Amino acid sequence: MQRSPRQRSSRRPILPWIAVACLATTGARADFQSCLAGLQQQAAAQGVSAQAFRSATDGIAFDDKVIELSQAQPEFKTPIWDYMAALVDDERVDDGKAAMRQHGAALAQAEARYGVDRFTIAAVWGVESNFGKNLGKMPLVQSLATLACSGNRRRDFFRGELMATLKIIAHGDIEPARLNGSWAGAFGQTQFMPTTYQRLAVDLDGDGRRDVVDSVPDAVGSTANFLHVAKWSNGQGWGYEVKLPAGFNAGAAGRKNKKPVGHWAALGVKRVDGRPLSAEGPVGIMIPAGVEGPAFLVTKNFDAIYSYNAAESYGLAIAVLSDRLRGRAGIQAEWPTDDPPLSRAERRDLQARLTARGYDVGEPDGKVGAKTRDAIKEVERSLGMPQTGRPGAKVLEALRR
Repeated sequence: MQRSPRQRSSRRPILPWIAVACLATTGARADFQSCLAGLQQQAAAQGVSAQAFRSATDGIAFDDKVIELSQAQPEFKTPIWDYMAALVDDERVDDGKAAMRQHGAALAQAEARYGVDRFTIAAVWGVESNFGKNLGKMPLVQSLATLACSGNRRRDFFRGELMATLKIIAHGDIEPARLNGSWAGAFGQTQFMPTTYQRLAVDLDGDGRRDVVDSVPDAVGSTANFLHVAKWSNGQGWGYEVKLPAGFNAGAAGRKNKKPVGHWAALGVKRVDGRPLSAEGPVGIMIPAGVEGPAFLVTKNFDAIYSYNAAESYGLAIAVLSDRLRGRAGIQAEWPTDDPPLSRAERRDLQARLTARGYDVGEPDGKVGAKTRDAIKEVERSLGMPQTGRPGAKVLEALRR
């Protein structure tokens, strides 16, 4: 795959660093038990008993897979239109509406208690775990202990997350066997980090435990509390899609560059349906694909969503999904690409067709990893197409033909 100039110029100097990292990992693996002993002392100083520590760490081992994932530097940068198509498709909208019907009482209770609308709460739930279907499978204690005992530059951060996890177990909120998540320690139906859980998780179902893994009320209530603390303003939306005037200065855009609505109206910015702008307080203009792509007016509520994962593309996925769950239209403007993105159903179709041609892409699950991209590049090469490895409409149509 083609690399950026920065990546190309740094290929050879990276090799010594890789060797050093491998040596550090080998040493950390050998010293894992002694590191655990030191962590036990740290846990004791924070009120975790020796018995609770031993119970939580019994049988765990240094996990090379966690180190591999933490050091992975993906070469493929997902275009914003592919990112949005995978997270906000008709399938997720239908699943979300079903989940909201099933758990309407919990969502209504969270909305009433914390002043965050149920559609935004449900959208976070959908993006983070597909409404509880994808919680992650990596044991939290083992993953965090591995990162805390490695040469990882964020070792102190992961030690703090491990201590918070041990306190969760010691308090009895969640069974240790149910504490699985991402390699970095995010867990539960709305993927809280353990320290975030300690600060903001709530017991919405009233059973005396803050169980964001198996209790939907606790999970959605905790998410509502997070957004409430992030200064979500009840009654105000996140924003909406707008149409920019010809010659709009891209340098004026940016989530942080907020101005009064009148400022943007005077420049000729209008809602995508042509109506005049309206919003409370200063607002910004976001152009995630440049001035040629869709544009969005965003309020401070978008900033609250953004704080959940500190990525504008992530925040936009939640915002648009929340609108779709309300029954509103999705993004109206076309993305600046001649190769439209694929929904998850279409990605599964693509993977099934690659498998039928003899390529090993794993289970056709709609998740596009290295195997799928390599297979796409091979198909593109055989058809005389540019080798991108991207799951787009062109390669799918070629396979269908």
